[in-house]
Amino acid sequence: MAETTLASTSRGLHPAPVGRLRAVLRAAAVISCVPYVALKIAWIAGSRVGIPDGSVLLDHPGVMAAANSVTVLMDAAVVLLALLLTQDWGRRVPAWLLALPMWVATGLLAPIMTGFPLQLLAKVFTGAQSAPAGSERFLAEWVFGVVYTGFIVQGLALGALFALYARDRWGHLWRGTVWELPSSAVGPRLRAAGVAASVLAALSAVPHVMWAAGSTTGLSQGRIDGRAADFRLLEGTYVLFAALTVTGVLTLALRRRRGVTLKTPLALAWVGSGALGCWGGWLLVASAMPAAAGADRATTLMLLTYCVQMTAGLVVLAVGARFLRRRGQGGRANGRAESRANGRARGQIRGRAA
Repeated sequence: MAETTLASTSRGLHPAPVGRLRAVLRAAAVISCVPYVALKIAWIAGSRVGIPDGSVLLDHPGVMAAANSVTVLMDAAVVLLALLLTQDWGRRVPAWLLALPMWVATGLLAPIMTGFPLQLLAKVFTGAQSAPAGSERFLAEWVFGVVYTGFIVQGLALGALFALYARDRWGHLWRGTVWELPSSAVGPRLRAAGVAASVLAALSAVPHVMWAAGSTTGLSQGRIDGRAADFRLLEGTYVLFAALTVTGVLTLALRRRRGVTLKTPLALAWVGSGALGCWGGWLLVASAMPAAAGADRATTLMLLTYCVQMTAGLVVLAVGARFLRRRGQGGRANGRAESRANGRARGQIRGRAA
């Protein structure tokens, strides 16, 4: 019985009480999904609430219904994740089955959590408009406020729940500092892959820097005509997440920073790569939609940018998974070596006593 309990604890599968904080965070995550899901279901049913006349959403109703159905399922996954992170059965889920959806959720929500408050601040302090005067509105202004506020609450609640869950189940994998990492934790292949991913992330940031600074090089005509303060801020957030990715990955790959805890670069790489990879993939899919035609069709440079940032994010995800797997294997190997050493020491003591 004692051995079974110890084995379960070492794998991080022991049950933990939900507690009031986790229950509140779970409720916040679930409730924050309601406005978005309600709007999407209304649109699928044919309602035009929040959709102004002339919106591109009215041009392809079948495609929009399919897209809305997919996004409803994605938001429903938030509810499932909130339950998984706070239930005993969630601690028995395979690591990849939890980590991958959480990486996607982090990647999709983090830019919204960063960009939307900045856009609000820009409107308050500079009076900047969300769209050029005379342009056709995509959605009513209140829709963005309701939906993005819900996304921010989702991100905060899920992020806090995942941090608590990961600390309990995998916290031993990121103890200590980067400087203390053994050389075996980051081998030559892993280091080369990390550097390559950092180069890709940096390259993907170059067009975003240009567009945030006001350049129109490589932009579609529709993007050029629709540029406003929101557009530049959004492009700036992609640059920010590319910088987070490069900083986190190179800190781990090169192991040159004294005093930096291991969890800091891991968190930077997690958030940055998720934002790059998931939004790069999302924008690639959106570029293939029938609604993105004519002046709104993505240019070659835009598609290449999205593809490179998606690739960078996925490579970082693979490198991070490999790094953590090595950490886990190293811990078990060290434990076995220590057990053998203790066994030899006990044998020597018994020999002397005899």
